[in-house]
Amino acid sequence: MKGLIVAAGYGTRFLPASKTVPKELFPLIDKPAIAFLIDEFVASGIRDIVLITSRRKKSLEDYFDREIELETVFEKEGAEEKLLKIKPYDINLTVIRQKEMMGTGHAMLQARAVLQDSPFITAYPDDLHFGETPLSKQLIDVYEKTGCSVLSTLHNPPELLRYGVLALAEDNFHVTDIIEKPASLDEAPSREGSIGRFLYTPDIFDYLQEGWDKHTGGEYYHVYALKKLMAQNRVVHKQVDGLRLDTGAPEGYLRAILKYAALDPELREIIREEASLL
Repeated sequence: MKGLIVAAGYGTRFLPASKTVPKELFPLIDKPAIAFLIDEFVASGIRDIVLITSRRKKSLEDYFDREIELETVFEKEGAEEKLLKIKPYDINLTVIRQKEMMGTGHAMLQARAVLQDSPFITAYPDDLHFGETPLSKQLIDVYEKTGCSVLSTLHNPPELLRYGVLALAEDNFHVTDIIEKPASLDEAPSREGSIGRFLYTPDIFDYLQEGWDKHTGGEYYHVYALKKLMAQNRVVHKQVDGLRLDTGAPEGYLRAILKYAALDPELREIIREEASLL
C-alpha cells in the first residue's frame, strides 16, 4: 500500500497568507496540517508516499528535509526533545510537480509511473482525522476484505449538500454512483457524504487516462474513472470512525484549531478562560 497527497492547489481561500506559505504548512497549534497526514500514513503501515506539489511550494518539499543548522544547535544544547521534533520522517518520499493546475484527476495521472502497480490511498490535506484507528488503516482493512476501491464517508453530516453524496446498492455497502453537491436533499441519493480520503486499486489509472484523452478543457477530476469502477461493482464505502476536521476554509480551520486544542487538557483550559472573556 502506498500513499498519495494532492497538494498543488493555490489555497486562494486563505489569501493573503497562502500567497507565500503553502496552506498545507498552516499549523494546528505547532504542527502543520500535512504532518498529520504523514503520521496517519505511517501509523497505517504506509511509507512509500508521493507528494503532488507545484513550483510555488518549495517550502513544502523543504519541510521533509533535514534542518542541519537546527540539529547542530540542539545537539550542542543537549536538547533531545527539540531534536525529536525536527527529526525527518522515516519514509520514501517522491515529490512530483504538477506544472499546471488541471484538477485532481490530472494530478493523479502525474503519479502513475510510481503508483500504477500498487493500491494506494489518496489524501487531501484539508481533511484531518483523529481516532483510535487511523483513517487510512480503516480503509485498508476494508480493502483487504473486499479487494475493492474504498471511499471514506460521513453519515448525514451537517451541510450534506456541500459533499459528493453516494448512491448505494441494495447491500448499503457497494457504491453505484456519486452526485456532486446535490441541489436539494430530495436529490441526494443517500446520506453518505464522501470526504478527502480514498483508497484506489491501480486499475483506476487506465480509466483516468481514458477520461483525460476525452477531456476537452478546464480542470479534470477523478470522478469519471471512479464511476467506471462503480459500474463494475468495484467500489465500496467506509463510514469514518473518529473525529474528522475540515481545514479547507478559514472558518473550518478555526474550528479545527479549537477542536484540536480541546484534545489537550491544558489547552482546553486556556480555551475556557478566553471564552469567558468574550
